[in-house]
Amino acid sequence: MKRIFLLLAISVGVVVTGNGQTVQDGKSHLFAQRFELAEQTFQQLLKANPADPDALYWGGQAAIERELDSVKKIGVARAWYDKALQAAANSPLVMVGAGHADLLENKKDEARQKFESALTMSRTRKGENIDILNAVSRSNIEAKNGDLNYAIGKMNAQIEKGDKNAEMYLLLGNAIRKARPGEGGGEAFQNYQEALKLNPGYALAHYRLARLFDSQKNWELVLQYLTQCVEKDPRFTPAYYELFYYYFYRRDYVTAEKQLQQFIETKQPEKNIQDEFLYSQLCWARGDFACAIAKSEQVIAALGAATKPRVYRLLADAFFQQGDTLAKQQQLEAASASFANAKKYSDQFFGRTGDDMDGIALYDYQLRADIIDKTGGTPAEVFDTYLQSTRVDTLVNLKVDLLKKGADRFKAKGDSLSRIIEGDLRTLILTTKTNPSQRDLFDAGFAYYQGKSLGIADSLFGVYVTKYPEESFGYMMKYNIQRAIDTSMELGSAVPWAEKYLVILEKDTVKNKKTIIGVAGYLAAYSANVLKDKEKALVFLRRMLSLDPTNAAIQQNINVLEKTPAAKPDNAPKTDQSPKSAAVPKNNALIRVV
Repeated sequence: MKRIFLLLAISVGVVVTGNGQTVQDGKSHLFAQRFELAEQTFQQLLKANPADPDALYWGGQAAIERELDSVKKIGVARAWYDKALQAAANSPLVMVGAGHADLLENKKDEARQKFESALTMSRTRKGENIDILNAVSRSNIEAKNGDLNYAIGKMNAQIEKGDKNAEMYLLLGNAIRKARPGEGGGEAFQNYQEALKLNPGYALAHYRLARLFDSQKNWELVLQYLTQCVEKDPRFTPAYYELFYYYFYRRDYVTAEKQLQQFIETKQPEKNIQDEFLYSQLCWARGDFACAIAKSEQVIAALGAATKPRVYRLLADAFFQQGDTLAKQQQLEAASASFANAKKYSDQFFGRTGDDMDGIALYDYQLRADIIDKTGGTPAEVFDTYLQSTRVDTLVNLKVDLLKKGADRFKAKGDSLSRIIEGDLRTLILTTKTNPSQRDLFDAGFAYYQGKSLGIADSLFGVYVTKYPEESFGYMMKYNIQRAIDTSMELGSAVPWAEKYLVILEKDTVKNKKTIIGVAGYLAAYSANVLKDKEKALVFLRRMLSLDPTNAAIQQNINVLEKTPAAKPDNAPKTDQSPKSAAVPKNNALIRVV
């Protein structure tokens, strides 16, 4: 449903067809987005009078708005107004329509010439003809290549002369909002209020006020102005559409359904299969997934290749949630079938959006990751889904939240491969955030450590100790990683990190008593068993005993070492005099390394 509306002054002339239809009837349909009825009305008027300028102009506007494809819209506009000029070449209003077609084709100079000619042809001693000026303004507001400042200047000049109407104020408010998004809201509000002063029953002005406050998230005023809109015009279709979503997002599904019914009723006799999708959303929100699926599949059956990606998104989600419900009920075969359908529609959703990231939200990647996980996808496929989510143009904190959910998913699995993929996702967090935190860096390194990817873990904690040299965690992990790499102690690669870690730990011997004993025990074992340096080993053992004086195991190791002769240098002559009992104890005989 389009949310941008056609705005222009009511034409002075009233032409009635044989069946009683008027130009104003056609315009009412047009403003209420009943485009098919609007076009039919203008076509009937043109049958009665092929040269009627009002019907020619407004018929073209209806034809343009009915065409959704932006490229085709340009062709429709050109074909319509070229033909209209043949029927009413001297009509200023038709000339404005032709200028509108020029703008759609990005022919700005040609458009400006036609606008100025139309204004000159219709100008009186009181100034510009308001209907023609409004048409010129509307063309510049609606067309992508329109000159908003030109339209604003023209309308302000006319208002200063005192000749104005409600539609002009409405158009001026629209032009200001478009020219100055955000900052122009206050001035737009004033112009919409001026429109209501001149025409208190002007439903379109109430609607524009509602849309203004919607952009500001002032929901109380949104509801107020939408309600006033339908009070002024009970057949103003777009207001019911907005009211449907107002109540839908507030989970008042009963009232939302009433507004949806009003929306569909006010469009009669026009039919639109997309209305079934609105109902499918309502069913989905209520948890009636069978209804949501049935109605969405009706949309696909009717539209085929023209189906919007959002229909596939809803089907993927509905089938997934249905599958989850069935799985909890132990209906595993039916659940598997639902998950398979969820995968099918998720594939089609991403196939339809392609590289158009504007059509994809972060939630789509979360859902897809869930679906892949349920349908036997590989960990690499799940990871790739989270990786693709980083391409979405949205707030960084939202991307990070999704990546954390993915990391937590793999962390919960617990196996080594999953922990490595967790590390990959947490590394993505490091590159996604502008200023990653200390915890972000630790979590990434620790995930790799748990996954036995020790090289990457060691590299990340190398960064950690550089950035946070006063924190113990980096030294702790470097020590643990090197212990895991050098299980025999022969390389001694854990020793420098154990020594640095011990320095920080001994700043609080009460709090860190147990850890200090463990690290010092490792250094004692290395000194005794690898370096054959019993004096150095005794230093560490005595530090340990000072913290735990009643520890018999520590005391026993001290006693053994104190009775052990110092090891001879490697170049000392060997004799058979040394008793075998004098050998330095093995690592486990010395002390249990914690």
